[in-house]
Amino acid sequence: MNNILIWIISFLAIAGVIIRPFKVTEAVYAVIGAILLILFQLITPSEAFSGVMKGLDVYLFLTGMMLLAETAREEKLFDWLAAHATLRARGSSGKLFLLIYLVGVVVTTFLSNDATAVVLTPAVAAAVKAAKVEKPLPYLLICAFIANAASFVLPISNPANLVIYGTHMPSLMHWLSLYLVPSLCAITVTYFMLRFSQQECFKQKIRTEIDLPELSTGGKTALIGICGTAAVLLAASAWDIQLGLPTLITGVTTSAIVLARARKNPVNVIKGISWAVLPLVAGLFIVVEGLNKTGMTQQLSALLNAAIAQSETAAVWLSGSLIAVACNLMNNLPVGLIAGSVLQSTHTPDMVKSAVLIGVDLGPNLSITGSLATILWLVALRREGQQVSAWAFLKLGSVIMTAALIVALLSLWI
Repeated sequence: MNNILIWIISFLAIAGVIIRPFKVTEAVYAVIGAILLILFQLITPSEAFSGVMKGLDVYLFLTGMMLLAETAREEKLFDWLAAHATLRARGSSGKLFLLIYLVGVVVTTFLSNDATAVVLTPAVAAAVKAAKVEKPLPYLLICAFIANAASFVLPISNPANLVIYGTHMPSLMHWLSLYLVPSLCAITVTYFMLRFSQQECFKQKIRTEIDLPELSTGGKTALIGICGTAAVLLAASAWDIQLGLPTLITGVTTSAIVLARARKNPVNVIKGISWAVLPLVAGLFIVVEGLNKTGMTQQLSALLNAAIAQSETAAVWLSGSLIAVACNLMNNLPVGLIAGSVLQSTHTPDMVKSAVLIGVDLGPNLSITGSLATILWLVALRREGQQVSAWAFLKLGSVIMTAALIVALLSLWI
């Protein structure tokens, strides 16, 4: 009976996060679900705390990245970058589309998919505003899709990568041998599918006579901080150091230097950060802790072992596809945590592990709540006065994600 109740509460909590009834922030439903699990004594407070602490590195990472992004936004760094991007497009909407996509690949690869949602989205919004684009959504969609499509180029490209491998993270060179080709396939297919689906936006005219604003000292410092963060994360990945604390340190340091030099009140930056993301993640981790008590990990391990024993090829396709769909039913962070527990408790071939990771990283391109990055993108989108419905994203994502997933999984045999 307890197991059934855990599943019901977990289902309702995750459904609330996905559907967001009454337009309440997603975090409310995740936290309510976690509280109900504790109140009904389905998990103990110590187990809930253990679940929360499993996400510690993620909280530190997100806090540092959001602080860095908000500081850069306050210093008009994004407006400056947007003006440069628009001028380089030289009046071509197609060039602007490609330029934004390539920048998204770089940001996701070296700063993570969450950074793309937090850092790049306001920059793109500023770019299309400067270019007087009538319908900016096609350009903003790039930020969501590339955040997931390029999120397995490097281990640091997605916090979920660290959750899946845990303490058994491959070396950087081994990682590239496993994932470089699938990543390039996913990035390329996603670009052409997204470009084809947004053909109408290329008929729009974009402004060419744009004044290039001067970048303030604070803006230059923020830019150096972002580049420094990318270098620190790459070094941390190579040395197998968790990413949360280095990101927090670089974010706090950059923000403190910028605010001190400009003699600005830090309250504005702190107020601008979407803090609700942190309880959302914590609530999801507690929900996963509850689901683990139902014996789900053991059952999934047995099913995976049985599938591998019958056919490794079939196991690759089955695990990659099912994980991709599951991410959209309960978000890729908890799915990655569950998948990591399963993979670490069984002897799994590298190809099956790769399929699982690709499913966790690329699968969320199906729906707007598939990954934390997409949820962060939605928050950034709302701040810019833009909206996209779950159904509209699903129709687009079902085509783009499916095509990219098939090609990425096929490339594992190259």
